[in-house]
Amino acid sequence: MSAKPNPLTTYDHAARAANFIRTRANADLSVGVVLGSGLGAFGDDLSQSVSIRYDEIPGFAQATVEGHAGRLVIGSAEGVTVAAMQGRFHFYEGYSLEDVTFPIRVLKLVGVHTLILTNAAGSLNTEFTPGSLMIISDHINLMGVNPLIGPNDERFGPRFPDLTSTYDPELQSIVIEEAKVLGLDMRRGVYAALSGPSYETPAEIHMVRTLGADAVGMSTVPEAIVARHMDMRVIGISCITNLAAGVSSRPVDHSQVIATGERVRSEFTELLKRVVKRLQ
Repeated sequence: MSAKPNPLTTYDHAARAANFIRTRANADLSVGVVLGSGLGAFGDDLSQSVSIRYDEIPGFAQATVEGHAGRLVIGSAEGVTVAAMQGRFHFYEGYSLEDVTFPIRVLKLVGVHTLILTNAAGSLNTEFTPGSLMIISDHINLMGVNPLIGPNDERFGPRFPDLTSTYDPELQSIVIEEAKVLGLDMRRGVYAALSGPSYETPAEIHMVRTLGADAVGMSTVPEAIVARHMDMRVIGISCITNLAAGVSSRPVDHSQVIATGERVRSEFTELLKRVVKRLQ
């Protein structure tokens, strides 16, 4: 009886996807950007770009949420070649965290060493108003699961990665400096991730505020953990799109999230371009 072939690992699947991307866009990549709800305009502004639908890339899931175009755009921003994900996958869509973070694994294998994670977030801090931006200084994982659970592949990283400086302090300073030049309302704070898809209750928001969070959302943290597992440098930027439940008496609605993203579109895109230029 012949031996059964060994099943393909996540690394094998990621390498296959990376090779596919190289056949479509033969470029030296070092910077990756994940664009959250309503924040995809940066990808549209890349020059000499190649756009690849997620359903073309082996192993990629499908983005199902409004405001997530579902494309990987590779192009130039301020002379730097960037891989920009226009939309991400979420745990609440029914995907596993392995699916959610698979694109980050792939970006690493195509050469990305610095990752900019963006998201739309609700404010828990009354000083952070809709339309302002928050550089993520740290996070609190309240999703109830970790993307590194399961067998560890040393080709990606160590079994027990250190998350002391998940969001690179030097890169945080670059973002704040460039925001100041542009006159943007940029704050620094802690991001808490919950699973969603329902928005949090006022009691839950009270709990998260007590834990020390300034903003809350349903993404970013799994990607940041996996990026640091692979020794990538990480920047996290939240666009504050609404006040969280209990902070304001107004009901939270996804249309408000999209509308606020559209409102800050030009300023946010210009900030990313200036930051990317500093990452050469």
